[in-house]
Amino acid sequence: MNLYASLLRTGVPAAVGWLVAVALRHGLDLDATAVSGVLTPAVIFVYYGVFRFAEEHVSPRFGWLLGYGRPPKYEDTQLSLPRT
Repeated sequence: MNLYASLLRTGVPAAVGWLVAVALRHGLDLDATAVSGVLTPAVIFVYYGVFRFAEEHVSPRFGWLLGYGRPPKYEDTQLSLPRT
């Protein structure tokens, strides 16, 4: 379930970022390099940041806007270095 949740919570902001950037490209008459190199990653970052903050500090319901209702839980594994 963690893999599914993490993939959704990565893919949904990426898809939204791309769609918003493409829409802005047509509205602002930007070239493809600006959209793919700057605008899309910036929109993804802002989208994820806003809704992750809202999920943590306002209501857990905002997690659904990231594709899955709650963040994935990862096991706390202690990695140890081999002894010589």
